[in-house]
Amino acid sequence: MNYIELLAILGTAFMIGFGHCIGMCGGIVIAYSTAKIDEKASWAKQSFSHLAYNFGRVTTYIIMGAIFGLLGKVFAFTMTTKGILFIATGILMIIAGFSIIGGGKFLNSANWSISKQGWFQNSFKALLISKTPASFYILGMLNGLIPCGPVYAFAIVAASTANPLYGAMVMFIFGLGTMPSLLFLGSLAKFIQRGGWRTTMTKIGALMIMLYGAWTLFKGYNFISRPEMMGQKMEKMQQQYHIPEFTKDI
Repeated sequence: MNYIELLAILGTAFMIGFGHCIGMCGGIVIAYSTAKIDEKASWAKQSFSHLAYNFGRVTTYIIMGAIFGLLGKVFAFTMTTKGILFIATGILMIIAGFSIIGGGKFLNSANWSISKQGWFQNSFKALLISKTPASFYILGMLNGLIPCGPVYAFAIVAASTANPLYGAMVMFIFGLGTMPSLLFLGSLAKFIQRGGWRTTMTKIGALMIMLYGAWTLFKGYNFISRPEMMGQKMEKMQQQYHIPEFTKDI
């Protein structure tokens, strides 16, 4: 994984944020903004509350990415198995992209709604009442546990890195990319919630996920068909970008 791929993830997450995330998480942002944030509070205090919530989400994504990266490492121990992992990732991302824009039921059938669990609902209600700074952060962490299509898609990418550090980085970049839409939801609510505009952003984001999936498929093919070339390429990249020795197996 190189810097260009990380920028691609950031751009995709940004698009998804202003499309999919506004529809799925916008209600939660509005709910905690109404219940927990005093409209007379200073701009700095309100901004801190929103940042705490969003970094809570990102924390959950980072942990998730590290776990999936570790799981991927179990399977990617040769060039061939790395290639198979990349190909599987590419296929799943393309399916996920189609599902996000309504072309399939893959994600709907895979979705185990944690938000329906009693412990989640009780914790959410308690945090919604609390107005302590920590409650915003913990509420964000809970929100990060709610399954959704883009999270599934990039968790798969995290697994394909076959490294917990890079898996965590993938999900960190993804979370970072979705932050602007939720941070500015309050001031831009009337604009970004317009159905047609939001639908277009969602479709663009889903298309970018599918394109990234196609690139991952191609990379997996190269790992299987040209293992020596890919090995040399990774070694050259490690030297060029001064990547630490312990990450060279990505």
